[in-house]
Amino acid sequence: MAGTLQRKQHRPTDGNPLGARPAAGTLLGFAWDYLEELRVLQRTPAAVLHKAKSLKVFFRWADDRGLSRPQEVTRPMLERYQRHLFYVRKGNGKPLSVRTQHAHLCVLRLYFRWLMRGGHLDANPASELLLPRLPRRLPLAVLSAEEAEAVLAQPDVARPDGLRDRAMLEVLYSTGLRRSELASLKLFDVDASRGTVWVRLGKGRKDRVVPIGERALAWVQKYVDEVRPKFALAHDDGFLFIGDAGEYLVPDYFSQLVRHYLERAGIEKPGSCHLFRHTMATAMLDGGADVRFVQEMLGHVSLATTQIYTHVSIEKLKAVHAATHPAARLTRAGGGDDQPRAIDERAELLEQLDADAGDELAAER
Repeated sequence: MAGTLQRKQHRPTDGNPLGARPAAGTLLGFAWDYLEELRVLQRTPAAVLHKAKSLKVFFRWADDRGLSRPQEVTRPMLERYQRHLFYVRKGNGKPLSVRTQHAHLCVLRLYFRWLMRGGHLDANPASELLLPRLPRRLPLAVLSAEEAEAVLAQPDVARPDGLRDRAMLEVLYSTGLRRSELASLKLFDVDASRGTVWVRLGKGRKDRVVPIGERALAWVQKYVDEVRPKFALAHDDGFLFIGDAGEYLVPDYFSQLVRHYLERAGIEKPGSCHLFRHTMATAMLDGGADVRFVQEMLGHVSLATTQIYTHVSIEKLKAVHAATHPAARLTRAGGGDDQPRAIDERAELLEQLDADAGDELAAER
């Protein structure tokens, strides 16, 4: 099964994503120096790569308009580029998301600020560039406990790769790790005696220790004892989850793997590894965990980032609503004799609401 997936075996490198140094004094040449400085300042390879990709989008746009040097870029030009991002369509005909547009423009502002700080520009054309307002989005979906168990049951644990995949899914569900953190997990980062997982250099190059459940530990131990030694015969870099030839598995591979098992379980909800992260956080909050503990689990710097899950975890709110709202239940307290009448009253109310809405629409016309 795993062989049918697109397996990428190369880790992100610490080299400059732009490759060899371009011509000096150009937008691309200065960008090479900018990214090199970010590497020296210990920004993660993923962060440097993200900025490189965003800058390349702008450089292609600028090159089409004959702009090759920073001194040729003005604020009106950057505003035209911002409109370009708004109107451009991807290969599938869909526009760029607001978050993607925002990210491209943020990188551009940081780049021109670096140019001005280094004395390469007299004025920063991006200093007053207004950014699009980001929507406050909730997680697209979470799995119910039954759905999560259905996905966990999909790998064929009689096969070596299936046993590995089951252990991987259990770790995701139990800890809520990001896919990059899962891919970078080392063999000895899992401490069975303490029931913890050490996440080294997670997002923002921050370490953290998170608990892991007994069931996940049992599956990981079974995989480590029975499968991993066979996979690591050729070489062993110490990563916990590896391919059948001992190779490193990049985060994209884990995403493909999880999506494969979601489809096999008949679950059409969007997401893959992050879907388990959302599910873990919501399940803990539903179970009564304090949001600050969930923040520690997820590795969020800001509590506000974690609080989006409090809007998804509505079990307590539903309980309060059922206990306090007079129309929360179909049957009234004190017996079931009123149920048919309640259904009739509800139907009449819906009909009346539809009629009122129709009258209002006609009046507007």
